[in-house]
Amino acid sequence: MAADTLPDWLAVQAEKRPAQVAIRHKKLGIWHAQPWHAVHNEVLLAARFLKQQGFGSGDTLFLLSEPRPEALLLSLAAHWLGGIAAPLDPAYAQPQLLDLLHTLRPQFVFAEAQAQVDQVFDAKPDVSVLIYANARGLADYTHPAIHAYTNIISVGEAVPGTLAAVATPESVAFRFYRLGDAYQLEYRELSHAELLKNGRQLVVHELLTDKEEALAARAFAASGHARYLLSPWLLAGFKLNFPENLSTRDTDRRELGPTLVAGTAATYQRLYTLVQSRWPLPASWQFTLVKWALHHYQKRVPLLAAIANWLVILPLKDVLGLRHARVPLLVGEPLSAEAEQFFKSIGIQVRDWPEEADWQASPLQVIPRPPSHTEHYFGLKNLRAAI
Repeated sequence: MAADTLPDWLAVQAEKRPAQVAIRHKKLGIWHAQPWHAVHNEVLLAARFLKQQGFGSGDTLFLLSEPRPEALLLSLAAHWLGGIAAPLDPAYAQPQLLDLLHTLRPQFVFAEAQAQVDQVFDAKPDVSVLIYANARGLADYTHPAIHAYTNIISVGEAVPGTLAAVATPESVAFRFYRLGDAYQLEYRELSHAELLKNGRQLVVHELLTDKEEALAARAFAASGHARYLLSPWLLAGFKLNFPENLSTRDTDRRELGPTLVAGTAATYQRLYTLVQSRWPLPASWQFTLVKWALHHYQKRVPLLAAIANWLVILPLKDVLGLRHARVPLLVGEPLSAEAEQFFKSIGIQVRDWPEEADWQASPLQVIPRPPSHTEHYFGLKNLRAAI
């Protein structure tokens, strides 16, 4: 291997296990699988397109998307060319997100669907390249910057070796942005070397193999997911699954039964709240059974613990989609004491893996986006002037 970067490890996996499934994505209720060689080919095709559009070393590709394979593969394509992937958290409130886009003035953007495309044009109408994944509602959009992801990767087979990877271990792979408490722009950077270092630590500590099943239920807008999900995926060669959308992620998790779960405090808190909403009423026989089962399961009395596990604990884990979760990871902020105690009580020891890099103040000053004036539409301004 010429260098130790994310694209290099993608090439390694494509050569080592070309036919083994690398990614699965649920679409319209059906899981679609991509082997490593197809993922590698798709990244090369996307990188070739970006290069043709003028994307090069040091350029930034901004991503505005919920978790989906296209965002991941375009990130790797940007890395291939020595560029930076900058995921923006789609959970940001609309005004803050538009202010971020207006301040950063992105030239290269991946926007998931019509709503995100509209946000980009609202904040930065002179974007150079805007790639979208979901074509619904975009048939009448004729802006020259717009490109469908399916068109980018439908041009055939990429020839390995025709596009050399430019990134070095010291190159910045991801840059994350946020608005601080004083509405100041802050950023955090991760190099290829740092990502792979953290990934190796997790692979060794948790004995990860290519047999793991991981669920990417959140966008890679948090650095912890790049460290402890993306990097280990490339290093260990396991399967990375993407839910159909955020509203189906709990159902998809129950269906998959992932062995590796990388979630934030909000992720685990939401699961805890889900269980609490279905908790039996006090004084009911179901409540007494659950209380009995939790007590004896934690005491580890052989026969009673086995009965408790069969009657209550395993069904609880099935509801959460964590029955097979061998490596439940917590990235970022700590869990609440109540949620942590609950997961411990059903035998799920959530591991805390910190985000090491500190946020830095950006020299860029936040430029609030000018408010949209609806009177410019439908001729209202001219009508008022005439009156």
